[in-house]
Amino acid sequence: MSLQIANPAVVGKVERLARATGLSKTAAVERAVDQLLHELEAHGQPAERLSALLDQLDRIPDRKDAGDPLTWDDLGLPR
Repeated sequence: MSLQIANPAVVGKVERLARATGLSKTAAVERAVDQLLHELEAHGQPAERLSALLDQLDRIPDRKDAGDPLTWDDLGLPR
């Protein structure tokens, strides 16, 4: 399958990357795509990470004293 890039700015970036790395344009694009995919897979998408964090928070059981875990005496001092 062929890939055609019609954006001249992107073509210029690919050419600069190929020159800087000594790779062919195809190999430079492949390496860049592989690196970006690796980063995304290793770190996950921000929305996925946020969703995972919210799922963890939802598993924390509610506590009656969640707002104020201390008990107080008649003088307003913690017991």
